[in-house]
Amino acid sequence: MLRVLSLHPDSVVDGPGLRTVLFLAGCPHHCVGCHNPSSWDPTGGVEWTIEETVERIQAIGNRRLTLSGGEPMLQAAALVQLLERLGPDYDVILYTGYVLEEILRRQRWYPLILRLDGLIDGPFILSKLDRTTRFRGSTNQRIYDRQQLQKRVLHENKNSPV
Repeated sequence: MLRVLSLHPDSVVDGPGLRTVLFLAGCPHHCVGCHNPSSWDPTGGVEWTIEETVERIQAIGNRRLTLSGGEPMLQAAALVQLLERLGPDYDVILYTGYVLEEILRRQRWYPLILRLDGLIDGPFILSKLDRTTRFRGSTNQRIYDRQQLQKRVLHENKNSPV
């Protein structure tokens, strides 16, 4: 099950190209100036099954998907199931308030990270607001592509104690 706030079929600001955006409920970050504070409540929105979510996304017909929130990492296991069902033909970007270094310390999140084509990390910081940065709200947020993510996960695994 996923706790979903909304599914937007057409966004041009949540990643490259025309994208479908799945907004998920629950966020521990509570960033000052957040553009979506209604997403903070982990019991907000509605519950959708993985199959129901797949059907709704596929019905839109756009193979560019952005996962946003709220904080998608809170639903990482369910998102892995969703992406497995959607298959490899989707270009998937995820927005998170966690920085990549925090994510890499939580190996349980690796299965999701390794299925992404892009990641935008870091909390929104109002004092670093910059409306000229593409796909980011504040200058501290970083953009990673698939190769960078895979390289970082591989590097972490090499350096992890067994």
